[in-house]
Order: sequence, then C-alpha cells, then structure tokens
Amino acid sequence: MMLKLSCMLCFSLLVSASWFCNIPVFRYALERWRPDNCKIILFTDGKLTSDHEDLVSQLEQAQHLGKSNIEIIRSDIRSESNRELSELWNSFAERSDASLPYVVARSSVGPGKLVNNWNGRLNPQRLVELLDSPVRKKLIERTLAGDSSVWLLLKSNDPIKSKETKSRLQAELKKLETELELPEGIGEPGSELHSEVPLFLRFTVLEIDPTDPKEQYLTKLITGFHPNAIAEGDPLVVPVFGRGRALEVIPASRLDNGLIGDLAKFFCAACSCQVKEKNPGFDLLLSVDWNRELFGEDGFVPKQEDGQGQAKRSPNGPKLLTIPSGKK
Repeated sequence: MMLKLSCMLCFSLLVSASWFCNIPVFRYALERWRPDNCKIILFTDGKLTSDHEDLVSQLEQAQHLGKSNIEIIRSDIRSESNRELSELWNSFAERSDASLPYVVARSSVGPGKLVNNWNGRLNPQRLVELLDSPVRKKLIERTLAGDSSVWLLLKSNDPIKSKETKSRLQAELKKLETELELPEGIGEPGSELHSEVPLFLRFTVLEIDPTDPKEQYLTKLITGFHPNAIAEGDPLVVPVFGRGRALEVIPASRLDNGLIGDLAKFFCAACSCQVKEKNPGFDLLLSVDWNRELFGEDGFVPKQEDGQGQAKRSPNGPKLLTIPSGKK
C-alpha cells in the first residue's frame, strides 16, 4: 500500500499536462474539491417514533443544507430489495445492540470500496458523536486558519511509542516548514485564490485518544485500515488536507522522515492534477459548510473539479488576494 501511495505521489508531482496552475495542492483542494458523502444508512421495520423521526429530519436537513457531507439512506428491512443493504443488515442483526432503528455509517475509501466506520442504535448522543467531535472541530479550525495540512495521530496502547511518534513527527514537520517553498506565481492569472483564508506553509499534529468516546468515529475509521496496530503498540498517522481529505493511514513503524518529506512536498507543490478522483485519499465526515466558510453567503465559488459542483459568481467576480506573510 505504501509503495502504491509513493508511486501516486511521484506521478502527481511529476506529471506534465496542458493544464497547470501554481496553486499548491492543499489550497486547490480546499477551494475546489467537494468531499465525498458518508452514507448514513437507517435500518427500520417501517416504523419510527416521532422522536426518531425528528432525529432523521435533522440529519436530512444537514444533508440538504450542505452542513455535513452525508447521504441519508432509509432501509425497511421487511421489504428491502437491495441485496447489498440486506446483506449489510444481516451482518449486524445478530449483535446485542442491533435493535431497530439502527444506523450504519459507510465511507468511500476508493473506487467501489466502502468501509463501515460507525454503527449503533439511533439516539441523539450517538448521532452527535458521529457528526462531530473535538478533534474534527480543531481540524476544521486549523484548516480555515491556513495550515497546509493537519496530521492526525491515533495513539496506541504504548504511551512511550505514541509520545516518540508525536515528537518525531512534530520535529520533522517543523524543519520542513523552513525548508520547503510554495510555488511562485500564486495569485497571478490562472492561479488565483478565491477565499480569504491565509496561505501558510504550516503543519499541525492533532492527537486522538482511541478510548475517548467522543472520537469513536475517527478511531473506528482509522483502525479499520490496520486493525491490529493499536493493540500491538503501533500508533497510526493520517495526513489530512483540503476539505478533510485523508491521504493515507500510515503505521508509525513505517513512517520515516523521507516519507514525511514526500507527503509534505505533495501538499505544497503546484497542483498538476485538478481532478479529485485521480488523487489518492478518502474524505472524513465533517460538519461544516465549506462554501459558506470559504466564500461567504454570496461569494464566488470556483468550479469544483470532482464532476459534482457548479460555480456561482457574485456581482464582483473572483477575488485576487494578497498572500499574507508567514510563507517561505
């Protein structure tokens, strides 16, 4: 998997095409790549109480208003004709907590590949934990503050290895902040920035405690790639950029300074491939209206290069912004 990722990064960094811009990958992704939806599947026996219906309505409202990247799918187990959904419910039906209504969250982690990263009975507290968490709030905050990428560190049951991984990661990223350079020509025609988010060459490390009940969505999603790593004392590292695009889940035992440098260079290099699906990674479930945060209520929204979004333009057109101090 790591070899495949390295090859994809090299291709992305070296490819030469007729289209090219000088916007760094992390900023191009932030302004132009709409995140994939997390599928929230609600299994019922055809009946919902008024309280449950209110909860589902809240989810559907968040979906329709773009406040969370989710897609609500209702499935009546008595008459479900979709074989995939029937098999999915059967895989949970024998569990002790599998009383209806039951929710399963599934994320896309590659073409045609879905992972179940959260499941449980429909109740208000569990849905709050699914849609948001302290670490995800901080990730959004750092991204909108201009960070190039945020590196999630899921701690293992070995506190010494977790501490060593964090120290090594922070030290190498701090060094890279002084060594790397952002592309020249940012802001020139063809390489305009459309939001007022500052542009910095800066990296942040956020720790996740796998025993924290508020972080079970992230914990289950991340450990799904390496189920035995945490128990074996191997922390997991997830570099995230753009609108919550996780590039890869990397066991700390495989993460050396060379790979950290390659990943950081990928984030900060000029974007040479505008189509999101041709880049590695998968999207986290985040509760944020990205377009509103980036461009305001009536601001210019650049064409989104995932085949899904459409641009809208304010009367004043796109903004040509001055790049703030702080980048090399």
